[in-house]
Amino acid sequence: MAYQAVFKRYEMKYMMTRKQQKAVLEAMLPYMQLDKFGHTQIRNVYFDTENYRLVRRSIEKPSYKEKLRIRSYGKVKAQDKIFVELKKKYDDIVYKRRESLPYTDLSTWLKKGNGAPFPLDTQIGREIAYFFTYYQTIEAKVFLSYEREAFYALDGSDFRVTFDENILARRGELSLSEEIWGERLMNQDCVLMEIKTSGGVPLWMTRILTQERIYKTSFSKYGTAYLNLIYGAQDTDRKVLIA
Repeated sequence: MAYQAVFKRYEMKYMMTRKQQKAVLEAMLPYMQLDKFGHTQIRNVYFDTENYRLVRRSIEKPSYKEKLRIRSYGKVKAQDKIFVELKKKYDDIVYKRRESLPYTDLSTWLKKGNGAPFPLDTQIGREIAYFFTYYQTIEAKVFLSYEREAFYALDGSDFRVTFDENILARRGELSLSEEIWGERLMNQDCVLMEIKTSGGVPLWMTRILTQERIYKTSFSKYGTAYLNLIYGAQDTDRKVLIA
């Protein structure tokens, strides 16, 4: 199955209640449609250095930041395809580059250690291999899962909207083939909406956001997991990364 490997777009996040989500969904009806995957359960494993250099830098909100994760859309078996994703952000523009390969191939490559050629001899594969070599001590750090509904625009533009809920994170069992469990990262009544587009936000969406008093936020799933599970382990004043 063909997949999009390169993305360049704006990604804007909005935290809302389920009541507000219902209003947004009603406003979306004439303009958007649920994508072919419908409701999905996304699994991620985030990689970082021994001292969490990547996430600590991200929390500081620099003009440039980057991260690497592996992702699946459900529980995987050895030969199931997963994604390896390099995600970078510079001056509010998100650049995402990814490759898809069997989970067992990735696991074998990771066991070989830094310096081994990536299983796929592509430009993106070489960038992923370089990322591991450059950061040297990079390894799996956090498992993060959530339920997602994704919508695409009926006008043929690249305007997309996703809703994430039941965001869970943990430090153990860092495998995409494991069951879902972990610490909840936001209130059960909350939903995280993301707008993804290379252009502007349609007027109808701007209107409903204004009407419902829904404001842009900078919630970071991995950043919040780090603060709650790792940094928060030494600080009883746990907090969600919303600024």
